[in-house]
Amino acid sequence: MTVKSLISTFTQQEDLNFLLTNRVPRAALTRFMGWFSKIENPLVADASIALWKLFSDLDLSEARQTQFKSLHDCFTRELKPGLRPFDPDPAIVTSPSDGIIGAHGTIEDGQLYQIKGAPYSLAELVADPAVVETHRNGRFVTLRLTSSMYHRFHAPYDMTLEHVSLIHGDTWNVNPIALKRVERLFCKNERAVIRTHLATGEPFTIVPVAAILVASIRLHALGRVLNAQTERPLTYSCATSVRKGDELGWFEHGSTIILLAPQDFEFCGAVQEGARIKAGEKLWRRRA
Repeated sequence: MTVKSLISTFTQQEDLNFLLTNRVPRAALTRFMGWFSKIENPLVADASIALWKLFSDLDLSEARQTQFKSLHDCFTRELKPGLRPFDPDPAIVTSPSDGIIGAHGTIEDGQLYQIKGAPYSLAELVADPAVVETHRNGRFVTLRLTSSMYHRFHAPYDMTLEHVSLIHGDTWNVNPIALKRVERLFCKNERAVIRTHLATGEPFTIVPVAAILVASIRLHALGRVLNAQTERPLTYSCATSVRKGDELGWFEHGSTIILLAPQDFEFCGAVQEGARIKAGEKLWRRRA
């Protein structure tokens, strides 16, 4: 058994995993990671990335660059051109990011699920009555980004970004083990609510949810980073038009994106819980 497989076996024990990633000073560790990851020292960066590879399936063969000036530089790496083509079909709404598909389906009178049998309230998630009414009986999908994945997220369709609100909160881990044990987890964590309209007129909402070690969320439309240190006001108007595939921003570690769509959107056939999806691949089909 290799060192990597031994570590994986050890850390996948549910009780231990939950203890190591949640029963710790989450906010302090997240702030520390935000500071540590930006240290621009080749020795620190190389050693950190080597250690990271021991605990994950990190694969940098797709990265545009081969050397990184810091751990943050590696977290937010760009890919080689052409590796994430976005489906050009105007009826298709694509995945905005790489991820693992989690709970998805119909929003039932304002109620979603983080896993089967674990409901949470749309009103509590977005804290915006207008968004709740818009998506009360719509569709939702949860995409989980692991720490080793490509961390940038993109426009899933031609759209206009209209409004962003930041909701301060905790930094629970968002892995399946934590989702089984922490009720309404997404409603407790730091998150942003990005209200948009597709070019075809439908409302569409993107909710990036932070997690432990996620120091911040970068949104290009605002020209700033949002994190636990962001001071009021926590709401922003942007009126920014983007095309399908345009980069919207990035996470500075792994986390989750929840997408909210109208009820007449149909999931594409490959959308299955537990499946891996890449940015640009088919997610929803708009009904004519």
